[in-house]
Amino acid sequence: MEKLSFSFIIPVFNRPHEVEELLECFTKIPGAYEIVIVEDGSVKTSEHVVRAYEERLNIAYYFKPNTGPGDSRNYGMRKAQGNYFIILDSDVLLPTNYLEEVKTFLTHNYVDCYGGPDASHPSFTNLQKAISFAMTSFITTGGIRGQKKQVNKFQPRSFNMGISKKAFLASEGFGSIHPGEDPDLSLRLVKLGFATALIPNAIVFHKRRISWSKFYTQVNKFGLVRPILNTWHPNSASLVYWFPTMFILGLVVAILLALLNITMLFFYIYAIYFSLAFAVALIESRSLGVAMQAIIAIVVQFFGYGYGFLKSSFYISLLRKKPEHQFPQLFFDTK
Repeated sequence: MEKLSFSFIIPVFNRPHEVEELLECFTKIPGAYEIVIVEDGSVKTSEHVVRAYEERLNIAYYFKPNTGPGDSRNYGMRKAQGNYFIILDSDVLLPTNYLEEVKTFLTHNYVDCYGGPDASHPSFTNLQKAISFAMTSFITTGGIRGQKKQVNKFQPRSFNMGISKKAFLASEGFGSIHPGEDPDLSLRLVKLGFATALIPNAIVFHKRRISWSKFYTQVNKFGLVRPILNTWHPNSASLVYWFPTMFILGLVVAILLALLNITMLFFYIYAIYFSLAFAVALIESRSLGVAMQAIIAIVVQFFGYGYGFLKSSFYISLLRKKPEHQFPQLFFDTK
């Protein structure tokens, strides 16, 4: 294995404040590495933020027309000087040991593509912490990306993802779909013979969405893209992706049966689940406010994803509609 040189690839769209927070994290991360900021057609650019850090960090800044995060990452990787690319979202914070954890893992267990976990930071709002719980907890859908401990079973997400230059060139990088461009890429890499894995200690603090409406839109799109990915990659299809849909349908049935005074059994089952989720969130966050909002976040997550998955399955899997025509909002024009 050749000596690794790292380039961080960070697309950004109208979020200079996030870029400033992230660059401040880099000032505390030791080692030699490059940071590539790709401004994806922003109106509120981050150029002034980047210029303020140029003397302390090795940064390259590029501005391009808006073609989406996937194409912007590809652009950044083509411009980067390193031979191993670490892709981050602009709304993450990095612990000081992040790069060291990546280096240590790749030295002993080299893979051409990795993903890392995300967590909430103490500075996050209660809403952000609640959403983070819903997205990462074992009691919700935290394990839906694949079996984390098995090589080639984990599907990295682009808020915290690494890919070698060799794998990038062979795969031609991310496609035009968004979201879903990251599992699509990792599945194509496996087909090309490259290994993927989770680096458990390469944790980032991910802010995610800052309002219920934005969170719903995000998870709804996640649900929409999964049947499309299952069509493109049939071997990746799994019954587990139906879980949020079945959960919500079951909840509706349970409430109706209770209201019609037919049976309370199913309602009690859901009550037990939400009580358990509340207890876990309370123990992990030590905050009553976070635990209460975590229940809302779980319902929003399951309903948004479940409805999107059911809708997309109907049009894509049953009616065989072309994804780009049926859901044009999920695709960027990269030409």
